[in-house]
Amino acid sequence: MLSQIVPNMMSKFRKLWPLPVGAVAGLVLWAGCQTGRMASTPVPESPVLATNTLRPSADAPRIAYVAARLLENYHYSEHALDKEISAKFFDDYIDSLDSQHEYFLQSDLAEFGPYRTNLDTLTVGPGPAANMAADLTPAFHIYERFQERFQQRVAFATELLKTEKFKFNTDEQVVDRHHAPFAKDMDELRKLWRQRVRAEYLQNKISREFSETNGLVTINLPPGANTNIIAEMEKHYHWSEHLLTNQDSDIVLQVYLNALAHAYDPHSDYMSGPKAQDFSISMNLSLFGIGAQLHDDFGYCTIFSLVPGGPAARSKELKENDRIVAVAQSNQPPVKVVDMELEKVVQQIRGGKGTEVRLTVAEAPDFTKHKVISLVREEVKLEDSEAKAKIIDMPDGHGGRTRIGVLDLPSFYATLDQTGKASPKFASADVAKLLKKLKQEHVAGLVVDMRFDPGGSLEEAIKITGLFIKGGPVVQVRQFDGQVTVESCGDGEPLYGGPLVVMINRFSASAAEIAAAALQDYGRAVIVGDISTHGKGTVQSLNYLKPWMLTSTNDPGQMKITIKKFYRVSGASTQLKGVMPDIVLPDLYSYSPQLGESNQDNPMPWDTIQAAKYAPTNLVKPYLPELQALSDARVLTNKDFDYVRHDIDVYKRLQVDRTATLNEDQAIKEREDEAKWLHARDEERRKRPDPDIKIYELTVKNATEPGLPEPHNWLGMTNNAPVAAVNGGMPATDPVVVAAAKNKAGMETKPWVSSEPKSPPFDPLMDESERILEDYISLLQKGGSLTVIP
Repeated sequence: MLSQIVPNMMSKFRKLWPLPVGAVAGLVLWAGCQTGRMASTPVPESPVLATNTLRPSADAPRIAYVAARLLENYHYSEHALDKEISAKFFDDYIDSLDSQHEYFLQSDLAEFGPYRTNLDTLTVGPGPAANMAADLTPAFHIYERFQERFQQRVAFATELLKTEKFKFNTDEQVVDRHHAPFAKDMDELRKLWRQRVRAEYLQNKISREFSETNGLVTINLPPGANTNIIAEMEKHYHWSEHLLTNQDSDIVLQVYLNALAHAYDPHSDYMSGPKAQDFSISMNLSLFGIGAQLHDDFGYCTIFSLVPGGPAARSKELKENDRIVAVAQSNQPPVKVVDMELEKVVQQIRGGKGTEVRLTVAEAPDFTKHKVISLVREEVKLEDSEAKAKIIDMPDGHGGRTRIGVLDLPSFYATLDQTGKASPKFASADVAKLLKKLKQEHVAGLVVDMRFDPGGSLEEAIKITGLFIKGGPVVQVRQFDGQVTVESCGDGEPLYGGPLVVMINRFSASAAEIAAAALQDYGRAVIVGDISTHGKGTVQSLNYLKPWMLTSTNDPGQMKITIKKFYRVSGASTQLKGVMPDIVLPDLYSYSPQLGESNQDNPMPWDTIQAAKYAPTNLVKPYLPELQALSDARVLTNKDFDYVRHDIDVYKRLQVDRTATLNEDQAIKEREDEAKWLHARDEERRKRPDPDIKIYELTVKNATEPGLPEPHNWLGMTNNAPVAAVNGGMPATDPVVVAAAKNKAGMETKPWVSSEPKSPPFDPLMDESERILEDYISLLQKGGSLTVIP
């Protein structure tokens, strides 16, 4: 959550730390901020690094020092970078590099041990950092060892692929090693590496063996499969090695300073120049470029998709899977980008509005034909991430028809651009347009879907809440010193005053939690969903490092620092505990041990303050018992919720048994059973009669046009994308599905997917939320408590 974005936040913080007018001013003030810090153990001598190792850039020591000072001075906790923070800093850095304890040895950790209690003095002094430049030896010493072990693993795996027989007929298992001890010696480490190679081979082999015919799984390994698998694995290993060994020092600094920031809390971050630009794009929903999504395909920058209406799409010269092999700026010579890190390629392609970029493209599918495409960069709107809505026209149960609205709010976006180049874009304005259209079309009630909404702008959360209530406090914001500010929306009539249901899940965070909490405290909406939201109840500010870098001409990035905490108008913090719904529905996400603030490292605590003065309505509480009973009865007998409960049971077993079998017959049997179950589920769904509904899709753009777009029925929603076996109906890229597959043994895996065409997408939580809304409309009409605003 960002309270505001300004280059200089200094006037709003507790210590006077004015922008330096020169080296002397900076030296005087920074050198004077060392009280209370002691060097309790000797600082280790810097090791001699190999001549070919990465080294900090000229600006990196200063960047690290400034980042640490900003955290000390401005973080909500007021915690100095001391021995306690140093230990967390060290542990997080090790975990960032080797979370599965597959690279470092116990002897490595013993060698690095003195750093653990000395990162404070090495970063901000007293001692080596007293000259306002951190000693980054630990960052690069540890990273160099990680790089060395990684290369050893690749060499070992490549050799093993030549000699291993790859028989899978024992009871061997791969175990999740996140909490396991580090290996004692290289022999133990090689045993772990061998096991991982075998597991990767088996996963690859089984994924090739599986096909579905009439719903039954058949095994049909093609000739030469072993050679193909080995070749693909070798390619993957060597490409991973290439990426790791060709990183520049900025990547090391990024990981290292993020570890420092996360020692304070999970939401403070260091963002390098490119990362800060990506963050701005996500908030602005626009960028200056060609309008293409890119991905890395073993060293080739490849077109993943084109943004409709962007320069690339309009040119009709680029298509999906084309490869960009060189980039030239205007009349400059082209720069080859094969094997270049994707982030660096993207930085070359992005640029100022109206400037030219020339791309040398290898055309898919054979890539032998090259052509040069000239494009002029424009502001590209990411409309897929805008708020959107739909009107569902359905039978009312009394011989007539009724309409309800569904508003999808992906984030609380707002334009952060300080230059004035980006077109203003605000979630509240877009939501207002959609609400006006929904009212014009006489919807009887509204579902607002805030699932997967990560938050965004505090101001937008307040404005959007104000579209549904008649003024008053929305959220309380507490500063480090206990000062509380009550943030309110205007006193005018709400734009929408009809029956309201809000959907949440464990991915609903920050601004989404503020809006949901306020609507719940006011009794304005029935909150439906997971057992709670994420629990991110903190405010971050962006602090530009450039003003503190004295003579540097490069962009040193930004620090995102937690500076305040959120509290509901009722006085309870949304931090850690999140927002608990009025009606809980079965959902797989409720059971993930990785989701939610309480499962993050170093979260800030939950607490309460005095309630604000606000005037709640009584529009929800009187009806909750009946709404709950009606919903419980449906959920108990709803076939789709049976499938959700099955997925939950599978996921729970995966969390208890954090191993993966290396017995091929057993692995095949597990996949066969799951495939048969999925097939039976899909067959049952296909046999259902299509519901008698019409769906009108609304966008911010067409919401201002007269009339409605052409409707489509349920069949018009058909989605033939593969669906993961782990989670009934969720996409294979769904984060919890991927986490489930990974957590089985802590490995990065590709969830097996069915290749059969699927039925229309099923979302039982949305369906039940719509039913709850229908019940709520009926109860309100009977009680005469709420009149739908036309």
